[in-house]
Amino acid sequence: MSLQTLLLFIPACFALNMAFGPNNLLSLMNGARHGTNAAIVASVGRLFAFVIMIVIAAVGLGALLMTSEVLFSVVKWLGAVYLVWIGLKVFLTKSPAQSVSTTFESDYSLFDLMRKEFIVASGNPKAILIFTAFFPQFIEPNAYAQSFMIMGIIYLILEAAAVAIYALIGARLGAYVKSANAFRWINRLSGSLMITFGVLLAFARKPAT
Repeated sequence: MSLQTLLLFIPACFALNMAFGPNNLLSLMNGARHGTNAAIVASVGRLFAFVIMIVIAAVGLGALLMTSEVLFSVVKWLGAVYLVWIGLKVFLTKSPAQSVSTTFESDYSLFDLMRKEFIVASGNPKAILIFTAFFPQFIEPNAYAQSFMIMGIIYLILEAAAVAIYALIGARLGAYVKSANAFRWINRLSGSLMITFGVLLAFARKPAT
């Protein structure tokens, strides 16, 4: 890829990485409840899901998802239901009185956090749209595979940077929250946002082809 193309792709890509959505909300929540390191490790689940999506898009299968109303609806509704379920669970969670910004809650594990990140990323059909509609705008036709690979690597690196930023913000927020009542309201706000994302996803329409 040319330097000019990269200078256009990187800032546009990072804007997509930083967009506030379900996965970045998870990083914020994990940072506040479990600490920065846990939130970053948990994002491995998200990055793995994106690797799969990039490969699918690279071999052309992503176009099938975007053109098939049935496949799009199945993925969309599964993702929406899962987001609403997570949101309700978080909304109803009773938090301990002490700050948990640097400690794990007893009913959570890194595997649980990674699994949630993976499912949330996989359940959003709009995510693969990034790789099937956004990436091709920067593809060099005479070096298709190389271009897609470079953009995929850059996307994952920038996604990891976005995770770290949201995790740090969450950890800072958690460090200032000391009371059970404050955590309860954070859980209610986070849960409500997650439910909102689920409802918005449920009403999302397949992009016009």
